[in-house]
Parts: sequence; structure tokens; C-alpha cells
Amino acid sequence: MDNRPIGFFDSGIGGLTSIPYIMRRLPEERIIFFGDTARTPYGSKSNETIRQFTMQIGDFLARKDVKMMVIACNTISSTCIGDLQRAYPEIPVIGVIAPTAHVVARDCSPSDHIGILATRATVRSGAYVEKIREKNPQMRHLYSKACPAFVPLIEEGIIENEIMDLTIRYYLDDFMEEHQIDTLVLGCTHYPLIAGRLQRIYPGVRIVSSSQEAATAVSIELEKRDMLAGQRQGENVFYASDLSENFVNMIQLILGRDQEDLNIRFKNLDL
Repeated sequence: MDNRPIGFFDSGIGGLTSIPYIMRRLPEERIIFFGDTARTPYGSKSNETIRQFTMQIGDFLARKDVKMMVIACNTISSTCIGDLQRAYPEIPVIGVIAPTAHVVARDCSPSDHIGILATRATVRSGAYVEKIREKNPQMRHLYSKACPAFVPLIEEGIIENEIMDLTIRYYLDDFMEEHQIDTLVLGCTHYPLIAGRLQRIYPGVRIVSSSQEAATAVSIELEKRDMLAGQRQGENVFYASDLSENFVNMIQLILGRDQEDLNIRFKNLDL
């Protein structure tokens, strides 16, 4: 039993999409979330810059005495999860790529044509293809596509409109047809926020969400380590490097309830 909070962090608001799954599956757990909204997006930045920002956030969460760090960001998971694990050997560090790759390797067949949508940094790393084939070497049809405009549009709340639809078609129409894609892996935790648009534009395509699989991995790891909370103690706290109105609104949109119902606090933080 361990009543300390779980620390989640992301380059922006995308990692918030993992939180509802945790709240439903582990309602006794307390969450500290940090979104680096002032410096988002990470996907177009150099690996060294991503590492620098990540270690700053890791230091902050370690000072908050979290029992686990969850990298709710595919870009960070693909570039520097090892750096965090070496820096904090006493704190379990969970990324989003390995759990998602496990589900793809387990549930998809070698004949499936799988499209991996991600940031430039995640695509550049080749982490998804490597992890999927590591778990299932027979997976042959794996195709990655960087979609850099998705994150800034989502961060601005431009989701349920024609601009997003045009952007999706710009990136994916030719990609889907050329590779005969039947499965889309949402390899960025922002992308579940446009899953409905993707499903509407490409009906019949199976969608795998890295946000959901990360939450499942957290639950399994806490139970395995006997670190589940015995009872709820305190409130959830959501930090941002730029505590904008949009950040607060997106939390309430994603979690489906307002601040009072969620028992949460918002705080601005300058790293």
C-alpha cells in the first residue's frame, strides 16, 4: 500500500487523455499532473532540448515525492525514458510506447497494415516500429507518419471543426490509400482528442490509443509492486508552465466534469 501521488507529465495537454482511464480504474489514487504548456510542442525540438526539459520536470515531480512517474507523452517516451530511469532508480518510470506496442503486437495480425501517427521526434526515433517488431517479429506492414500540425491545433482547442478535418486529410488521405491502412496507432497522447474525427473520415479503421494503454500499464505495475493506494488522501493537482484559460478548459473537457466535482487545484509553475 502506498498513498503517495502518481506523477503524470506531458509536453502540453495531451497527457491529460490518460487521466480519465486512471480515475475510473483506480479511483483511490491521487494525481499530480504537469503540462509544459509554455514550451509545447516538443515534437519539433532537438533531442537534447527535450532531455533538458524532461529532467527539469522529473526533478520537480521527485521533489513532490511521487511514487511513480508516468511519461504521458510519446515524444519524451521515445527520446529519454532511459535518462529518467537512470536519474531516479527508486521511482518506477512508465512510458506510453512500450504498452501500446505490446497491444499492437498482441492484437494485430501480420497481414494488417498499421499506420503509426506521431510527432516528428517520435517518428525519427523509430521507437514504435522497433518495439512492435521486438514483441512480434512477424509484423511486416508498419508505416509511420509525422503529423506536426495536430498538436498546436489541439492545444488551441481547434478540434471539432473543418480546419481539423482539412488537416487530417492533408496528412492522411494519400498515406491511408498508399499503404492500405486498416489500423491507426495514435502515437501521441494529444491525438485521442481527434479520434472521433479520424473515425468519421476513415470509417472502419481500427484505432489504438496510447493514452488508454499507458493507463492500463500504470495499474498493472502498481498492483505488481504492491503500491496501490489504500485510501484517497488529498486532492489532484494540475500544474502548468503556462496556466492559461485554455489549459483549465481542456482539463474540464477531457475529464467531463468541472473543477469542484473533480476535487482538483490548478497551479502555475515556472521551472
